[in-house]
Amino acid sequence: MVQTLIQMTLLIACGAAWRYFEPADLEISTVRRVLTSLVYYLLLPAMIIEVMWQAEMGWQFLKVIAVGSLSIIVGMGVMVLVLSRLNITRAQKGALILVTAFPNVTYLGLPVLEQVLGDWARSVAIQMDLFSGQPLLYTVGIMIARYYGSADEGGEKINGAVFNTPPFWAAGVALILNTAQISPPEFIHGTLERLSDGVIPLMLIALGMALDWQSFRRRAMSLLWPVVGVKLALMPLVALGLAGWLVMAPEVKVATVLEVAMPSGVLCLVLCDRYGLDAPLYAMAVTVTTVLSLLTLPLWYGVLS
Repeated sequence: MVQTLIQMTLLIACGAAWRYFEPADLEISTVRRVLTSLVYYLLLPAMIIEVMWQAEMGWQFLKVIAVGSLSIIVGMGVMVLVLSRLNITRAQKGALILVTAFPNVTYLGLPVLEQVLGDWARSVAIQMDLFSGQPLLYTVGIMIARYYGSADEGGEKINGAVFNTPPFWAAGVALILNTAQISPPEFIHGTLERLSDGVIPLMLIALGMALDWQSFRRRAMSLLWPVVGVKLALMPLVALGLAGWLVMAPEVKVATVLEVAMPSGVLCLVLCDRYGLDAPLYAMAVTVTTVLSLLTLPLWYGVLS
């Protein structure tokens, strides 16, 4: 795990360095948007089809979704209770709830699982993202952003976003092919495999580009301790208890709990901007949890092993 995280860190550092130096006089926002669009619209759907086409679908599949969804809901609920006692703005509360609830199961979780547990573990990351994280993000997450935010622009358009994305379409195609028990021709399998190879390095580099070191504010640092405690400690502990209660297969249990133990995801930053939440605070929390996860993930892996 440590060696894997060192490799992941170096790739993230490449993205952070690109953000700092901005070679070729290209704006970092433009470069990151190009990379993430390539991954989102082509490479990630190819990986989803490749992984889920021949993945084993059954009770373990449903258990992964259940553990992921319930862990996110518990994280939200605990943060709502904790933040109700703090004298901070509604924009800060909304940002802190979202940054705590949704882990980075794809951009960091997927490459970590693949490197540590093997190719089979990619299906756990994809299942949790598509069937736990995104449905909750585009429903409950938007409700939270609207409630705590000061702006409500374009809300109607984003409500059905989970059903109108290339990854979701790819998952639907893969499930149909899987259910029909159609074996992939070698040339299609090879093409999907080659496209999938580009997902991990580009995801990690884009993650490094998204980390905003300039967002740090001393006064806001004290607000991040609840986020760190719930995100990196309580939620994985909840997932561990749920996985034991549901009697998950040992290897699937390890992968699922590690996914919940991932740091905060960057996708909710879009909701912060759209609904008037504290986006700099959100970016700061993403950066802090990502750095600290380099220490906490090996600990959780040790516990699970």
